[in-house]
Amino acid sequence: MPHSRRWLPWVATTLSLAGCGHSTPTQPAPPAAPPVTASAAAPPPAPPSVPTAEASGARPGTRTCTDLNAAVTQATLMEPGVVDRIAAAASTADAPVADAAQRLAAAYAKATTSKGTAQEPDAVAAVSAAAADMAGVCAESGLESAG
Repeated sequence: MPHSRRWLPWVATTLSLAGCGHSTPTQPAPPAAPPVTASAAAPPPAPPSVPTAEASGARPGTRTCTDLNAAVTQATLMEPGVVDRIAAAASTADAPVADAAQRLAAAYAKATTSKGTAQEPDAVAAVSAAAADMAGVCAESGLESAG
């Protein structure tokens, strides 16, 4: 016990000085920014729209395949509005390209409804598969803009 009594004054002094060491008043922390919710956050900008290729005399479906290539290259396929724009551009495309665009739109619609569920990963993979299929259709149709 005599050993512990030698340390007692030192420990008591250290603790009391530690509490008195700072005489400056502390500033209150700035208020935290409110959390940004998914509904409050603006979606990222969609890739720039491509001028209507069909209006310039290009083959029907060129714009659809160009939009698809841009979405795949820029990794924006799952962003809101991108697949809708591809599907809308397919209205002037030949049947194989238009059909592939409809399959892509259906896969995207299923993926958006499965968000947050156990089916979401498979649904997103189906969108990627539909986009790959559509890129193949664009290439088979001779639309060079497919990548």
